[in-house]
Order: sequence, then C-alpha cells, then structure tokens
Amino acid sequence: MSHKVITIAQQKGGAGKTTIAAHLAVAFSQKGKRVTAIDIDPQASFTKWHEIRKEKFGEDFTGMNFASISGWRLHNEISAAKHNSDVIIIDSPPHTQTETKTAIRAADLVIIPAQPSPTDLWATDDTMDIVGNERIPHRILLNRVVFNANLTKQISGEFSKVMDTRIGNRVSFASAMVDGRTVTEFLPSSVAAYEIRQLLKEIEGLLFPVKSRVTQAA
Repeated sequence: MSHKVITIAQQKGGAGKTTIAAHLAVAFSQKGKRVTAIDIDPQASFTKWHEIRKEKFGEDFTGMNFASISGWRLHNEISAAKHNSDVIIIDSPPHTQTETKTAIRAADLVIIPAQPSPTDLWATDDTMDIVGNERIPHRILLNRVVFNANLTKQISGEFSKVMDTRIGNRVSFASAMVDGRTVTEFLPSSVAAYEIRQLLKEIEGLLFPVKSRVTQAA
C-alpha cells in the first residue's frame, strides 16, 4: 500500500485541528499502520502533546514518527517519511495561507474541522476556496457538536461536503490530550472513542476504497 497524506486545515483558529490530528494519528497506529505526524503550525500544540506523550510512554511507544518543522520544509519531510509510512498526518496553521496551501497541495485528503457556528461557517469558506482551487479531495468534519441544539441543525445544513461522522463537544477529548493520550486509549469504551473509530472508518473508505467485485454467473 502506498502512503497517504491527510492534511488537517482550517483558516479559523480554535476549530479543533490538533485534537483531530492527534486522534487520527493514534487511531491509525492502533490499526497497525505506520504513522508519521507532522506539525507545521507555529503554535506547536501538536508538538507539545507529542512531547508529553513521549515523556510518559517513551519515544519508541508513542505510536508514530513525529516532526515539528516550518512549512517550507514540508515536501522534503514527506519525501523522507513516505518510504516508512502508511499514513502521514499534517497539522497545518490557521491564518497562514502560504503554508496552508503547501500542506493542502501535498494531501491526498484534506479534513476541515468546523464547529456548527456562524463564525466557523463563514471562516470555512476561505479554506474551501484554497482547497477548491487546488482540486484536492476534501471533507468538512463537524466538530465539538452539541447534537440537540437547534443552531447545530440549522448551521449543519449550510456546509457542503460534510462527513457523516460528527464529533461531539466532550470534555474527555481535552482530558485525554492533556495526559498525552487520546480517547481511544484513555476511555476506549466511551462514546467519544466510538466517534473517533467511526471517523477513521469513514476516512479509510475515502482513501482506500474497496474495488467493487462483479460476480459472474457460472
């Protein structure tokens, strides 16, 4: 299987990019995939989470190779990692179109986290414009969802190319991250962990589609 690159992109800050990137990296690793995670966001939240993880579990047991780099080095980093990786996950910066474009161009799939709020809806247009111009496959992931809220239902219908999976607004995500873990490790039987596994399954369907088999009558 050739490597696949997933870029987590959103021009608006606070949409949950790093949380999604970390959870996908661990979830792929738990399925036996060789994972490389790359942080090009100057805020370096992904890097800080990985450092906590490395201190607690040791570098050989984090479940991934990790690089924290500037965006201009991204292509070289991917070239170096692709031979030893099944999945490469990039956490891209908000508010920085040049480096975001670099990460998007490198991707086989772009995941755009967005909260079901007017500000996220408006901000997502900028990211969608970049992705559309680059003609890269992409999906919007509704994140931090309050499922029964009327605003959630109203705003959700305004987004296009939305994933079937929704990620709830759950404290367990932050609780796991602050400990250098993810919910599939911290609370593997929880609803939050179920949502991440459903997200992984949906992404696998987009990246690794099973070829249809035509059964012919004898």
